[in-house]
Amino acid sequence: MKFRFAILTATSIVALSAATAARAGSGLLGLDRYVTYDNSGIWARHYQMALFNTLLVGGAAAALWEGGDTRFGRTMWKSIDATLVGGVTTQVMKVTFSRSRPSQTTDPNQWFQGSGHESFPSGEVTVVSAMVTPVILEYRHDHPSVYALGLLPVYDAIARVKVHGHWQSDVIAGFAIGSAAGYFMFQRQSMPFTLSVMPHSIQVGWSKRF
Repeated sequence: MKFRFAILTATSIVALSAATAARAGSGLLGLDRYVTYDNSGIWARHYQMALFNTLLVGGAAAALWEGGDTRFGRTMWKSIDATLVGGVTTQVMKVTFSRSRPSQTTDPNQWFQGSGHESFPSGEVTVVSAMVTPVILEYRHDHPSVYALGLLPVYDAIARVKVHGHWQSDVIAGFAIGSAAGYFMFQRQSMPFTLSVMPHSIQVGWSKRF
């Protein structure tokens, strides 16, 4: 219940905070507005990339170090599974819907524009959401402060809109896809798929070798 509440709250924050309208628009379900470009301060693109790369590299390093024998290690491998599922899903949708980004048009209704138009949904927000969701679900009872990780995809979503990388509905969809992938992978009782195809030394974890 708490997790569902957190998802609803974060989605609302994305919708409200990202929609700092420069002019009225419509787009998907009337959610989209063309906002004033802002690539300064905490919204700067290099900070977005730093967050994205830190989560991916850090998550992969932690998973390899811990293997699948520890609670944290299994959680990291579930995050990796969720990231792969979410990433593939968003890429297929990007090609299918071929929506123009705000950097390409001021009209949020430009769908099916062909190659080079991959705004919907946001792949980065999907990945960030997918990485943190299993961690939140695993440790929410022991350490309630872990819910703060939910602010990371919210930040990334707002930042992607501000730098004209995505429309508001793009990042909300990415948040939903990543969270759903994370929830699904967390609920699976079997060994994380990615871990199951790794050599035994990886399953045990590098930490056992040192």
